[in-house]
Amino acid sequence: MLLKTKSIASVCLIVASGALTSCATADPSAYAGLASAQQLKPDPNDRTGRIPYRYDGGANWSEYDKVIIDPVTIYQGRDNQFVKVSEQEKTALADYMQKKITQTLQTQFSVVNSPAPGTLRVHLTLTGARKTTPFLGPASHLDVGGGVYNAVQAARGKEGSMTGSANYAVEIYDATTNALLLAYVSKQYPNAMNVGASFGALKASEVAIDKGADALAAQLRP
Repeated sequence: MLLKTKSIASVCLIVASGALTSCATADPSAYAGLASAQQLKPDPNDRTGRIPYRYDGGANWSEYDKVIIDPVTIYQGRDNQFVKVSEQEKTALADYMQKKITQTLQTQFSVVNSPAPGTLRVHLTLTGARKTTPFLGPASHLDVGGGVYNAVQAARGKEGSMTGSANYAVEIYDATTNALLLAYVSKQYPNAMNVGASFGALKASEVAIDKGADALAAQLRP
């Protein structure tokens, strides 16, 4: 009877996982309210769906050794992709993004406050987020049936069941000329088998921001 009960619970959890995964934040769009909206175009080279829109001005990153990091903006447009995230939680995620981006980029650049030759200006906009579903998020990773589902998602590079994510935009300018050098929108989320990221409503979104910071740093390497 116990095994039967566990089996039924697993089936129910898999069904719930599928239903709730369909409610995941949509892939990012070329948000109309962004300064770079007109320049953003579909990226045919993006096979992951993580950076579907992009503008590349062909900058030579080796010419830059300093960076100004603007305060992270919380996107207010009607086409935002926040899913049941409070204003307080949006602010917490924006603050976390500011801290993480600064920590990551200062390993490659000198962080400065004033424009000068060889200086980038990085502007990030938090455009959406989804919280991890309480109880069901971690349960779906620990349950046998949910573990199978998440293993398949991990192999596909897709989101785990009922786990949070973060959508954001990156706009990078030459600090002295204000010329747009690079812009893109992205969606990040933890690996579907990352059990630790499923504990806490905003933990998965923070892990997503960590991944986004590393991805940005990689793009700015010469």
